[in-house]
Amino acid sequence: MKHVFSFTAGVVFLVGSAAGAEESLSTDELTFFETKIRPVLVRECYGCHSSKAGNVRGGLRLDTKERMLLGGATGPAVVPGDLEESWLYNAMTHQDFVMPPKRKLPQEVVDNFKVWIEMGAPDPRISVQKDVQTAITAQDIEKAKAEFWAYQQPQKTVAPPVKNDPWCQNKIDYYVLLGLETAEITPAEDAEPRAIVRRLYFDLVGLPPTPNEVTEFETAWLRGAETAVRDLADELLARTQFGERWGRHWLDVVRYAESTGRSVNMTFPHAWRFRDYVIDSFNADKPFDHFVQEQIAGDLLPVQTDEEWSEHLIATTFLAIGAKNINEQNRIQFRADLIDEQIDTTTRVFLGASVSCARCHDHKFDAIPQSDYYALAGVFGNTETYFGNAQSSYGTFSGAQTKQVSNLIRLPVHDPNPFDKKLSEEDVE
Repeated sequence: MKHVFSFTAGVVFLVGSAAGAEESLSTDELTFFETKIRPVLVRECYGCHSSKAGNVRGGLRLDTKERMLLGGATGPAVVPGDLEESWLYNAMTHQDFVMPPKRKLPQEVVDNFKVWIEMGAPDPRISVQKDVQTAITAQDIEKAKAEFWAYQQPQKTVAPPVKNDPWCQNKIDYYVLLGLETAEITPAEDAEPRAIVRRLYFDLVGLPPTPNEVTEFETAWLRGAETAVRDLADELLARTQFGERWGRHWLDVVRYAESTGRSVNMTFPHAWRFRDYVIDSFNADKPFDHFVQEQIAGDLLPVQTDEEWSEHLIATTFLAIGAKNINEQNRIQFRADLIDEQIDTTTRVFLGASVSCARCHDHKFDAIPQSDYYALAGVFGNTETYFGNAQSSYGTFSGAQTKQVSNLIRLPVHDPNPFDKKLSEEDVE
């Protein structure tokens, strides 16, 4: 659920009109306005000078008292008691601006407005004032950090009491059962071995078991259910298909693709290396903190061997892939968009928050000021991104419309790409 800060009001908008008056009007004044003035304003002026006019001409609105006194680009439309300064009256008499255009109002109408202004321009139209949220302060940001649930430190909780306590195998079960009992729903019966083996296969390797594998599991189940589940889970986790299955989820999150997309679609024939890096990391049970560090700053981490250095460089492909407007002719604009895409992906992946809104203004729904966005932009701006060169002999395919190009990183080990042209040993990427 989105939340909104309690912004500081910087502007007051006047909307609509309400019954009543800011000051007490006599019956004669009220009657004069309602019968002689308001009908003319509605008929002759509201079409161009009201909240419903769309593009309000001259910035002038005449549908509220406050707006009329405030005026537009030329100043107040009406100055109570002063005909000379009331340019609305001057426009009606065609002494200054012509209004309404193309024709003059009947003299009786002009005389009525003269009388009305001279009597002090009594007007019962009092607008409802509404504070509009226009700015976020540092205090708003800190308050959001302190109060919004997503920024709170997780707290340990005590499992809630339930009626059918023996049903629960772990703490999560208590919360599930509490919801079921609250809804007066009886828990389903335990799954049969045939269903369990299929779930394990689909969840861990993405493929169904063979009939023989189902039979083997059912036999093991009879000897001991917990042992059968544990042994099969360990076996499936050790398969290379596990990394392919679960690495795919990570590749989806980090927007893995083998081309730039957008209007000019340049291919990334070397992107498979990053794909394999992710799969191998899952299969090797690489610690998640190492996995993250290698993708964000692999080129800065200490290494012991060329193979490790090569792996870290490949991991930084995380920052290099992604959609790019490579037909953008303005180099500065292209770089700003490239950095924005890197910030957006990094924060979505690792913070679960969309930060790109702060590129143009303080974030409206998260505690992210614009200054934080450009602090991040400074970090990414000091990072050279190598995504491919249109003239490269290393297999990066592009077209004539490519305006923004870069080199590729040379790996320290012999690791030829099947898409590469035949190169000499010293030129192999």
